[in-house]
Amino acid sequence: MVLEQNLSLVKKVNRLLDWGHWFTFFNIIIALFVTATFWASEPLPQTWLGWIYLGFNWFGHTAFLCFMFFILTIFPLSLIFPYQRHIRGLAAALATLGLVILIFDAYVYSQLGYHIGSASYSQTIDLLRQQVVTNLRNFVLIVIVVGSIIFLLELVISNYCWKRISRLSQSGLGKPALVLFFGSFMLSHLIHIYADASLHWDITRQDNVLPFSYPATAKSLLARYQLVDLTQRAQRQADKLNPDSIKPVSRQLRCDLPLQPSTLLIISNTLSEQQIQFLRAQHLRVHDQHFIPNNNTEALLNLLYGRFMAEPSDSQALLQIPNWLTQVPTERVSVSNLNTDMASRLPWADNSLTNTPYAIVFDESPEQHWAHYQAYEHIVVIPLYSEQTRFPLSPQTAYVRWPALLTQVKQFNSQQLDWLPTLLTAAGCESEGPWLGDNLLTPSPLPKLNISQQDIISIRKDKMLILRQDGSYGVWSAGTLVPLNENLNVPLLIDALKRLEE
Repeated sequence: MVLEQNLSLVKKVNRLLDWGHWFTFFNIIIALFVTATFWASEPLPQTWLGWIYLGFNWFGHTAFLCFMFFILTIFPLSLIFPYQRHIRGLAAALATLGLVILIFDAYVYSQLGYHIGSASYSQTIDLLRQQVVTNLRNFVLIVIVVGSIIFLLELVISNYCWKRISRLSQSGLGKPALVLFFGSFMLSHLIHIYADASLHWDITRQDNVLPFSYPATAKSLLARYQLVDLTQRAQRQADKLNPDSIKPVSRQLRCDLPLQPSTLLIISNTLSEQQIQFLRAQHLRVHDQHFIPNNNTEALLNLLYGRFMAEPSDSQALLQIPNWLTQVPTERVSVSNLNTDMASRLPWADNSLTNTPYAIVFDESPEQHWAHYQAYEHIVVIPLYSEQTRFPLSPQTAYVRWPALLTQVKQFNSQQLDWLPTLLTAAGCESEGPWLGDNLLTPSPLPKLNISQQDIISIRKDKMLILRQDGSYGVWSAGTLVPLNENLNVPLLIDALKRLEE
């Protein structure tokens, strides 16, 4: 009797497992339609190898996700609780939940550019809250209708697979499907290894399109067996990390907006303790979260041209008058250089003080000209560059007499790229396209972005992420520069890089 009961239990479990495999097969087909929407949010490949990789990755990774879902949920339930009616119902409910989450992730990816997860928790909640607040009725209706349709479909599939197990097993679909999905999964990783070693960007840029996608890389595999020279690879990667989107562009300005109070930006290489005490005595407030490059030339490009320093040859741009300065009324905005040691670097700048209501002045001794500067309602004094050599961008202290601006920068931070759009807005000038920096009075919610010698730096509040040209990265406290033992914050990086797309 015991033997018969054991045999009966084994038969039940085997039948449930057979059913579970076919149930997973049909869910892979459904999931393929959902995961296809992820590719609609990204540019399509430009090469034939990119298209081949897309196909293999799409089939292989989608099948992998569904199979792992089966292994982690339905499979253990079938062993622990082998009652077919209950398992079929629970499996339909779990599959429905999984597909709804996958659909929601596809929506988040289309809106934000990254997947749901612990790192993107706050952004996902904000997106969900926005939908609930603006379209509560439609949101609830869509969730109920979509969830109900998927659940009914899962019940139909579950019932069909249970009643047709023998016919499905004899259909000959099992082995070809296994070869297709498993083969696609393996081939996608092999192609990615080649693409990572040869820097085939049409393939490697697809790395994070699908959820839980972590393809094999050349650095971790080929380098282990000394099949690729990482030094040469890093150099080739550095040569390619120079997109046209970060090259300077000629922006057209329109200077017919209402003028704001007169504004002066003073730049000094260094400030002595006596000068700092003088500025404090003039009621300038401290702003200690102003991020500045440690490269003098890069700081000037950020400040006067509103652009990154993508390569060393960009320093030649300093010899030419900024495009924006040729478009603004000369009686409204000026750039003066009172430092003789910088005369050769900025030959186009005025070498004397001007009376324009909006001005940028390079001055090592601002206290000597304070009687002239005192006429300006808003005054900001900032260092030109950082003396911190460890980090390409680091926080320095700025001195501000501008209450409204000080309130904003305490919350959103600032960098050299921000001063030009802020000053031009105060002068009543509007650009036809967005700047890389912010108007600090109306800052963008996106994280700060800078590219220093091809290292990508992203800053949000008290967190600074640096992605180096060799693919390594580090996360630090932006205020104290203390290292944080955190993984790569993809949402922080992607949100910052959106500034290049605007």
